[in-house]
Amino acid sequence: MQTAVNDKKTRKQTKGLKKEWELRLYVAGQTERSVKAFLNLKKICEEHMPGQYHIEVIDLMKQPQLARGDQIVAVPTLVRKLPEPIRKIIGDLSDTERVLIGLDLRERS
Repeated sequence: MQTAVNDKKTRKQTKGLKKEWELRLYVAGQTERSVKAFLNLKKICEEHMPGQYHIEVIDLMKQPQLARGDQIVAVPTLVRKLPEPIRKIIGDLSDTERVLIGLDLRERS
């Protein structure tokens, strides 16, 4: 599993855009659920904010101390760092509508 998505060139091209999405996905190893969460997130990002996002994957099996900073109590957990306010979504991110609402990309109906 990748630990970051979007290279420097892509990020440089998107600096002038209105929103840059900084997303952090906490996982515990490369489990089926962790991989599914990453793939679901990447698909959502490509469809709804192409070229405007950066995903950082943090494996708590390798760096458990990082869970404290974002108050992670379950994995996988997605943390939207930017744009503010910070938002969290727990689960494998398979419910696209719930993720879009959680990221504030779509309003609740």
